[in-house]
Formats: sequence, structure tokens, C-alpha cells
Amino acid sequence: MRILIAPDSFKECLPAKEVAAAIARGWNRGAPTDEVVQVPLADGGEGTTVALVESQNGTLHSADVTGPLGDPVTAQYGLVSDGRTAVVEVAEGSGLHHVPASRRDAMKATSRGTGELIKAAMEHRPTTLVMCLGGSATTDGGAGILQALGARLLDSGGQEIPAGGAGLALLSSLDVSPAVKALENTRLVVACDVSSRSRVWPPERGHFCTGGRAGP
Repeated sequence: MRILIAPDSFKECLPAKEVAAAIARGWNRGAPTDEVVQVPLADGGEGTTVALVESQNGTLHSADVTGPLGDPVTAQYGLVSDGRTAVVEVAEGSGLHHVPASRRDAMKATSRGTGELIKAAMEHRPTTLVMCLGGSATTDGGAGILQALGARLLDSGGQEIPAGGAGLALLSSLDVSPAVKALENTRLVVACDVSSRSRVWPPERGHFCTGGRAGP
């Protein structure tokens, strides 16, 4: 019998690859003559970069970025299709797993690290950027991402709003043109597990990302 093992990660416990390996070991002990195939999956959250890159024989790259609460973290992004497509995962730069349970504060956490990871990926000049959504520690609506890409999010006094979702209450004006320019000529595709009907960027008539599972 041929058995396909295709799990997602176990949040804050094991990545999908290790889950698949553990299940395979157990299956092989019970049925050693079966052919077991492991295909780790992801839903846009943690582990999506690895799942996509390994399935496409791409390359993984590391960058030091700002973690959700300002501490530095090392995060990964991927390149596939001979570098024409970059894969950036919100959970890598701004993920919940970067913050100990005792320090978690979604209203203060920032997505800036994800923006910095995008900048690192864009240095390779990809024509498509796949943004994997999920596993975030923050509720800032991507404000930190925009700020890292050069956008100006200002309060009524002309000062940058503070990090985190709480800072959005102070937002009075914004200029996102630097962030738009940073992604100029790059097609943006969203990978997530909800039917949000998020458009690709730049907008293309009739072309939507409606969620679904991201992976091999």
C-alpha cells in the first residue's frame, strides 16, 4: 500500500516536516512493507516558506530583522523559479512564536520585521512576490510592513505613530508612495487559508487570490 502523509505544522510545537516524519515513523513500525510518502503542507502560516521552497527546489535565505516586540530575530525568505519569485512569510518576521507567552501583547507588536524581510527579498529583483499570511503576533494591519518599506504613517503632530495596533488609533495622515515604489513592477500574490478575495498587485481584471492551501 502507498501512504501519503501531508500534515500542516502543529502550532508552536512541531513544523510540518517534523510532524510528517513522526507520523511516517509510527506508520512504518506498524506496517513496514507500506510505501510512505511525506509531503509537508502549509496554509500561509508558519512553515509555508519552507514548504513552497522545498517543493519547488528553490533556495532559502536568512536575514536579521526586527521582531514583533523590537528584539532582533533571524528570519528566512525563499527564492524559486530561478529567483524570479520570492516567498516571504509573515510568521517568519513577525510570528507569534518569536514572543514568549508572558510577553505577548498584540496591540504593541509590530509587523516591521516582515517589511524588512520583503526588502531583503527584493534585493534579488524578483518579478513576483508571494506573501504568506498567518501566524502573526501583531494586530497593526501591516502598518509596520509599510513603515519598513518607507511609508509615512503620521499622527496629528506629524510624528510617526508608535508600533503596534494601538498606534493606529493615532493615525492622522499617511503617504504610502515609497512603499508602492519599493514594489514597483513586482506582482504581489497573497497565500492564505481564508476566502478573503485579496487582489494580486498590480490589480488584474478577474484575477483574485481566494485563499486555499499553500504548499506543494
